Amino acid sequence: MNKTSAVAAVIEAFPEAPIVFTTGYTCRIARHLRDSPNHFYMVGSMGLAPSIAIGIAMQTGEPAVVVDGDGSLMMNPVGLLVAGPIRDLPLLHVLLDDGVYDSTGGQPTPSAGVDFGAWARGSGFGETLRADDEDALRTALARHTHVSTPTFLHCRVAADAGAPPPRIDADLADHADRLRRHVAGIAG
Repeated sequence: MNKTSAVAAVIEAFPEAPIVFTTGYTCRIARHLRDSPNHFYMVGSMGLAPSIAIGIAMQTGEPAVVVDGDGSLMMNPVGLLVAGPIRDLPLLHVLLDDGVYDSTGGQPTPSAGVDFGAWARGSGFGETLRADDEDALRTALARHTHVSTPTFLHCRVAADAGAPPPRIDADLADHADRLRRHVAGIAG
């Protein structure tokens, strides 16, 4: 499973729930695969995608998804520390771990030596999962489309071959408004 196939699986599993994609290639891949009003693409602020998804889940009471990267999570694990103790937070934190800082040149991260599931459990996440192939990822996603507690899913992925999709060129204010309108429509 590479990063593109993992991002595609998340998009297919959550056609309406808000999905916040971390900065770098992950958001570029997501936008290239399918641009949708329920998507938010981080174009900076590495490590803060979980904070946005946590806020959405808290305000709506509906499931929100964050698609994070190993480099981002290691840069800023505070999202785990904030979300974990909130027992009724409907958040699915999907970690795509390719072992590199892909968008800055492929420098290795130390993720191979990190037990991210232990980080999530230690932060209070009630359920932690691991998917090492696409079938396992799709199965895990299908079983967790309506999470009601913080749930963490660690996916080991291979870096994509070839050139990445182009950078996000949308007006960022318009982009934020689009997600805001979508979230307002699902808020109960």
